[in-house]
Amino acid sequence: MFPLYGLKGWQACGARKEYTESVDAELKQHLVDMEGRILASVNEAEGRTLASLKEYVNERCEMVETKLLTEFHKWASPAEARNRTISAALRAIDLEMESLGDRVSKLEGNQPQ
Repeated sequence: MFPLYGLKGWQACGARKEYTESVDAELKQHLVDMEGRILASVNEAEGRTLASLKEYVNERCEMVETKLLTEFHKWASPAEARNRTISAALRAIDLEMESLGDRVSKLEGNQPQ
């Protein structure tokens, strides 16, 4: 604080008070401005971090989806082929059973009772 030369008594106290209030107001304004800059910087960094995190999560989800679909396709292709083979075999067995049933019906129908 600067000494106030030439002032005596209550005059010096009043001048110091005005000076102190002036410095306090300037300091307060400076701190408010600084707080605003800090908050803006933090918000900007938070926004960049959030955007980066979203991008990372999206990339990882896409990679997982691709791997999952690839593995499912690897499993489903042979399973579908086996299913078709089994279905064809069952149709052949059904035809054979129907043919045998017709033969048995003919044999039973020709027998006298």
